[in-house]
Amino acid sequence: MTDIAPLADHGRRPSGPRRGPAGKTTRVVVVAGLTLALAAGIGYAAELGPFDPGPAIPDPEATRQAHAFLADWEAGRMARAAALTSRPEQAERVLNSFTAGLDISEPDLTPGAATAGEDGTVTVAFTAKMPVTGLGTWRYDSALPLRKQDDGTWKVEWALSLVHPKLSSTAKFRLEREDTAGPEINDRDGNALSATTHPSLGPLLPQIAGGAGRGPRGAVRLVDRASGEVKGTEASFGEKSDRPADRPVSTTLDATWQAAAEKALADGADGKDAALVALRIDDGEILAVANSPSSGFNRAVSGTYAPGSTWKIVTTSALLLKDAVAPDDVVDCPKYLTVGKRFQNVETSEHRGATFRKDFTTSCNTAFISLRDKVGDEELGAVAGKYFGVGQKWGVGIPSYDGSVPAPRDQTEKAASMIGQGRVQANPLIMASVTATAVSGTFHQPTLTDGAKDTTRTTPLPREVVTQLRELMRTTVTDGTASVLADLPGDVGAKTGTAEVSDDAPNNGWFVAYRGNVAVACVVEKGVTGGASAGPVVRDLLGAVPDDPS
Repeated sequence: MTDIAPLADHGRRPSGPRRGPAGKTTRVVVVAGLTLALAAGIGYAAELGPFDPGPAIPDPEATRQAHAFLADWEAGRMARAAALTSRPEQAERVLNSFTAGLDISEPDLTPGAATAGEDGTVTVAFTAKMPVTGLGTWRYDSALPLRKQDDGTWKVEWALSLVHPKLSSTAKFRLEREDTAGPEINDRDGNALSATTHPSLGPLLPQIAGGAGRGPRGAVRLVDRASGEVKGTEASFGEKSDRPADRPVSTTLDATWQAAAEKALADGADGKDAALVALRIDDGEILAVANSPSSGFNRAVSGTYAPGSTWKIVTTSALLLKDAVAPDDVVDCPKYLTVGKRFQNVETSEHRGATFRKDFTTSCNTAFISLRDKVGDEELGAVAGKYFGVGQKWGVGIPSYDGSVPAPRDQTEKAASMIGQGRVQANPLIMASVTATAVSGTFHQPTLTDGAKDTTRTTPLPREVVTQLRELMRTTVTDGTASVLADLPGDVGAKTGTAEVSDDAPNNGWFVAYRGNVAVACVVEKGVTGGASAGPVVRDLLGAVPDDPS
């Protein structure tokens, strides 16, 4: 995104309307960034006053050290994580025994807010999602204390309680399993499913059985280190059921789609962590859930990712619902745009004098950010929840993360949320559902089992909005960044996405698509761009399964 000249005229020209392609009359969307920036500055000065230093700001180096510790712990690099603490030997021993002793595979550790203490320490909160093999995911919150050392570096101040707030010199955790025979689990046509034939289902099948009250059961107990006495239960997995043990559990999965999805990921993800979900548009029934690697954390359903430009489907819906923009309106697409920080387009592309249609099909970040004043601070989240069900509690049939679109804390975060960054969080399940809702107009809670309960409440999108969304996604295939699907027959539409992770890590690649009665979403971690990484995976899947299931 190029820096916009501060006095550039972004209002309507008095000489008359501008014209888009084919001589169509277009509206020019007003962008009033300067006034907002000046107002924000005046408000800041008025609030703090000349002598109020405001809250202490955490040292960025402390935050980076905390993020590095969590990344190493998450990746199983215990020695490296421990080296970032004040007591490396003890830290490495405890981290290893905690994850191995509780049979935890591929922890998901998400850093949160950093706060500076009056004593010079910095505390970084984090959320832990600990997949306990064969049982489910144990979730809890904790925090990392950091202290500046004599040599000027920051280290994590080691304490047992940072691993888990209740872990101490007198209390530890114990995993208890209850042996239960797993039931047969079938696809939508009665075909048996297994981890042998469909490896990605290995971690899911116990959860599916558990959702039906038929899966393995267990618990993580807090026990006294000396006596072994149970002091409490931190997590319970599985439920008792009165259903006969020999009755199969039915799912909405389709064995053909599941196999094709797993093969597409194995062939196209290039060894990177990746995930994919395919579901029916008319009822939300999930046809395939695939993860790479196939064992461990279920990224497809429980992952928490910035959805990047695939989120522009929701942003566009919010704009269209207000008649704040139309496809043929001219919304300039410069290389850069500064809103607190400098935003840019992929490969710093630009399209001067572009229409909004062009902005969508080429995924122009700067154009979308320039429209941020057209929606209220809480409006994007409200549209996501009201029309797309994002952020409501979903009853999928297995544990799922159902998305979050918090109100932005400042204009920079609002700009980021317009393009699926900032604190917007989703996963392939959510984005497949978003795609299905956009092209049908009606949200259907995604389901994996027959007994899934739907407690969501949504409103259908207006028909004219749906028509425009379908046309924009279709044009993205025929004349935009999703051209990888252009050779597929029929009415196929898509949206690409590139999501920033951090300043020093490759972007995640996203791709969502619809064809017939199926919506698909795929993310490839460190895929750099969606069109080049996730796009071929979706193309392989749709090419391998030409017919939609009935």
